Amino acid sequence: MAQKYRIYINEKVILLTGKEPKRVADYKRIDTEAFDLKMAYSWVLNHPSKLFYVLCDDVKAFFKTVKKSVILIEAAGGLVKNETGHYLFIFRNNKWDLPKGKIEKQEGVKEAAVREVEEECGIKVTRLDELICKTYHSYINKGEVVLKKTYWYNMRTRGQKDLKPQTEEGITDVRWFNKDHISPIIENTFPSIMDVLVKEKLVERVR
Repeated sequence: MAQKYRIYINEKVILLTGKEPKRVADYKRIDTEAFDLKMAYSWVLNHPSKLFYVLCDDVKAFFKTVKKSVILIEAAGGLVKNETGHYLFIFRNNKWDLPKGKIEKQEGVKEAAVREVEEECGIKVTRLDELICKTYHSYINKGEVVLKKTYWYNMRTRGQKDLKPQTEEGITDVRWFNKDHISPIIENTFPSIMDVLVKEKLVERVR
């Protein structure tokens, strides 16, 4: 499988890829030589297209250069499953989301993932499993274009009936969803969250 990376800007995606994407007509190509994330950020936001791609000879090396060109912020979170097979989601900024947060100094990635999930949902993680994937999204922080890299882990919990949203972080709801009834999530979530759900085979990728 050809290597590729997705950088999300709000609801839009820039695909860094070694070959043209399927349904390439749906994408706007960005020239490799001219690509600069700081410059491309506003242009992508203002462009009518939602899908963009950059064709690279060496995708991994190109993405490494992109990461070095901006401030990189690392975060971690998780997809939590309980003993009845339900999955935990939070509602924040008018979207369904998964709990996550910035990795603090002197803190390990796994440690941060568990801490953020427990703080944002008011639960106790009883088991930390494998890394699902890493996602990337870009936004403006203090006037600068930054790239956030988020590590997503599978997690387990037992007997957690009383959920407590961390309201100071803008979370207004925390809820369990059966994997066969997550259409409300699919209809109102972020593309990066869809990546996690696709990786776990809870949904199929639509593009």
